Amino acid sequence: MQLFYNPNINETSESFSFDKEESKHIVKVLRKKDTDILYVTNGLGFLFKTEITLASDNKCTVQIISFEKEASSKFRLHLAVAPTKMNDRFEWFLEKVTEIGIHEITPIICERSERKVVNAERFEKILLTAMKQSNVLNLPKLNKSITFKEFIKHKKKGLQLIAHCEETHKKSLKSVLKPNTNVTLLIGPEGDFSEKEIASAIENNFIPVSLGNTRLRTETAAIVACHSVVFVNEEE
Repeated sequence: MQLFYNPNINETSESFSFDKEESKHIVKVLRKKDTDILYVTNGLGFLFKTEITLASDNKCTVQIISFEKEASSKFRLHLAVAPTKMNDRFEWFLEKVTEIGIHEITPIICERSERKVVNAERFEKILLTAMKQSNVLNLPKLNKSITFKEFIKHKKKGLQLIAHCEETHKKSLKSVLKPNTNVTLLIGPEGDFSEKEIASAIENNFIPVSLGNTRLRTETAAIVACHSVVFVNEEE
């Protein structure tokens, strides 16, 4: 199934038109024509079956035939990840966690962060492309970047975890995860969280966890964490 995206449709919509860029792609590149079927999501768990009524490369119009909605997730995963020095590594992380099933992402700026400015518009495009390519019906929420200090002040529902590499007491991620439980997990920059940041997180009720016996890159650690949480919540 090839998936298209329109954020403005809902269960009450009857028809809509794609913008010029998407219309050109549908008609000129994919060579879709009148009466062809397109599957569209609004990024909120809905899948719409539509039929082309006007195959115009300026304004491709479709009529909604039917729709279905995914069952609501029984858990929510929020990863707060420090942007990597190399942009392409963070973008790769965004793509992969979207495929796996992330719900929310916040770039956090830490004491040892080498990158403190992010291109949110480009990140949004990567999330959207990954959602469509992997046939995911929920577009992850991308928050504005925020300092580590500010982020940990806000209480989150469910488990609050911080993964770090310091040789201090930590629980394994596997041992603390529970099905159907919201998870907020912090992943630090290439130089890891500072001792001060780790102590501050613990003071704010974050549980320190280990992701395994090897030292992982920031983007790898985030993907491992995402998969671990989703795996625990898979229904048999």
